[in-house]
This record gives sequence, C-alpha cells and structure tokens, in this order.
Amino acid sequence: MFPRTVEQVQGVLRGASVTRTPVVARGAGTALTGGSAAGAGAVVLDLSRMDRIVEIRAADGVAVAEPGVITADLDRAAAEHGLRYAPDPASLEISTIGGNIATNAGGLRCAKYGVTRDSVLGLDVVLADGTLINTGRATLKGVAGYDLTGLFVGSEGTLGVVVGATLRLRTLPAPTATIAAAYPDVAAAAAASVALAEARIQPVLAELLDAATLAALASYGLRQTGGALLIVQLDGGPEEASRALEVLRRGATSVRSDGDPASLLAARRQALPAIERLGRPLIEDIAVPRSALAEAVRSIADIARRHDVPICTLAHAGDGNLHPIIVAGSHGSPIPVAAHRAADEIFGLALALGGTVTGEHGVGVLKRAWLSQELGEAQHDLQRQIKAVFDPLGILNPGKAI
Repeated sequence: MFPRTVEQVQGVLRGASVTRTPVVARGAGTALTGGSAAGAGAVVLDLSRMDRIVEIRAADGVAVAEPGVITADLDRAAAEHGLRYAPDPASLEISTIGGNIATNAGGLRCAKYGVTRDSVLGLDVVLADGTLINTGRATLKGVAGYDLTGLFVGSEGTLGVVVGATLRLRTLPAPTATIAAAYPDVAAAAAASVALAEARIQPVLAELLDAATLAALASYGLRQTGGALLIVQLDGGPEEASRALEVLRRGATSVRSDGDPASLLAARRQALPAIERLGRPLIEDIAVPRSALAEAVRSIADIARRHDVPICTLAHAGDGNLHPIIVAGSHGSPIPVAAHRAADEIFGLALALGGTVTGEHGVGVLKRAWLSQELGEAQHDLQRQIKAVFDPLGILNPGKAI
C-alpha cells in the first residue's frame, strides 16, 4: 500500500484489524536489523509518498513533517531559516523522518545534540484499529501525562504507525574547527576521545575509524595512514578549539585542522558502503559507557583475532556508540559460524561493560535473542504487556523488536 493521506493509513489499519492481517510500516528501507522487512501474508505500508514538510515555524524553533520526508531535506529546509534539524544518521540523504523515529536513529552529531528522541516534541500516530491520536505538544516544555511520544520513538512500528511529527529545530551554528587526529592504534584514538570529555570539551561529533576502515575508505578519498583516525568537530568557539587541539596532540602521530570538513565528513559517511565492497557485512551496533570505550575496542580486536574474522570498527566516540562490522564472507554466501560466534561475544562484551546491544539501529529481528538478556525477564514481560495495550491483536510488525 502506498498511502498519501492520514485517512488512507487509517483505512488500511481498520481493514487489517478486521481481517487480522499483519502490517509492516516502511520508509526508505535503510534499517540494518530487518525491522522493516515483511513476511508472507503481510501488508507493507510504504509511507514514502507522505513526504510534505508541512511547515517550519522559525520563531518557535519547530517543524511539522510527514513521515516520508527525507532527513537531509528537512535539515536543508531548516537551514534556510538559520536553523538545523540536529539528528543526522549516516543515511540522512535517503532515510526518512518516519524511519528515524521508528528506530530512534542517531548519527554523527549525537555527541552534542542528541538522538532523534531528543528532537521529537509530538507525534500523530494511527493505532492498530485505525484510531488517530496526537501525542506530545508543539511547545519546547510540557509534562502533562505519560510520555507517549517518547514511547513511540524507537518502537520500530510495533505500537502504531507515525503519520506526522512535530520536531524541534536548533540554531544553526558555524563550525569553529574540524580536526583530524591520527593515532598509532584504535585504543589510543578511543582514549583521546575520552580525554576530551575529561577536559570538559563537548564536540559536536567525534568519529573514530580503525585501520581496516581507513583502508576500505582509501578509494573514497580518505587517504590516511596509521592505526586509527579521530575526526572531531566543534562549534564552541576558538578557545574550545584550541583546548581540543592541545588534548588531541597527546599521543597522536599527526593532527591537522582540515581545510575541507565537508569532504572529510562525506568520506566518513561512506564507511559502510566501503566495507560492503570487502564482503558481506554483519553490522553490529553496541554502546558502552564512554569511559569504557578504549577497553571495548581492545576487546573487539581480541575477538577478531581469536575467531579469525575481519572486523572493521568505527564509532561515534563522543557518546560511546561503536559499530564493529564483521566482514562475514562473500555476498550471498551463508554467514560463517566463526562470524556468529564473534558477534555473540561482541554483544556479551557490551553488556559486561554496562552497555547495550543496540545504540541506534534498533532490535528488529537481528538482536531479539539478546534483548531479553539486556532487559531481564521482568522488564521484558512488562514491555510485552505494553505492546498488547496498543496492539491487542498483534498485527503491527509482528516478530520484531520485543
């Protein structure tokens, strides 16, 4: 189904409720955990044609958008008013606002400006029986009632279908500095990121790339030798930039303020496509406390050696979100047992360090086995009860998330 209006979405859900037909909401299909994939007999509700930016209220710092709006398009529209839509997943040029809301997508700027949930003020949601509700508000403050808006964000289409969003916009800052610091190994680069936090320096982004990722990116214009690269961008003024440079020079093999930050960050966003050229990627998405970042990357390197599988590690180091990407054989071939074992150890590592099995990609079908271990049985059961309140027939994206 390709609805263009809220009423059409309501009609689909009413019919699906009567016939008990599974419904899988879908945006651009960029999810990495199978969350928008449908099984036999399900209706795929493709929301990509609901793509209007309804309004931008610059004085209020608010945008109203339909779910099919491309993330980067909203950011560009906000920039015309001197504003920014802060969340910026690597797929921002193709992913949609609705999909970002479904997975609580993160991105490069999360270190300072937060994930999608931090920019969602209110939602228009069609429930499983076709009822339309409006959650949240258009004000920057508000605590009336339970936070249903926050509950829908990250629910992966299992509680309702988002058909509209009221989103927070922020003042568009001018980047003061973009710094590229090379280190002898990925653990040293991770330690440098933690040192920034200890110095009370808050970068907009701090992106960490290991040697394997840098090698994959060479053909995309990011030619960098050494064991790891840390890309840091700041918008707090010259004094903050000067302090950051002082911190990053400690232990670095080279440090430079890049003359073309757009080119540098564009290359960073190509990391996953570059790794995909090496073979079939098994993409992990863990997060650990920021202070445990260096320990996490060292342990991931040990896991790669013990199981003899290539792992390319990149990270949103500013908030402890790592993407250890296992190159699991050739495309189209079964994933080797060693790769599965390495992935299991990586998930276990995240939990052992007090972290989570998914920082921004969601659970989908890929991580359901690990979710109960993170939540514990009591909380997992409570979440199933919440699902039953919103979707008593179990027709919304069945088999996903919880």
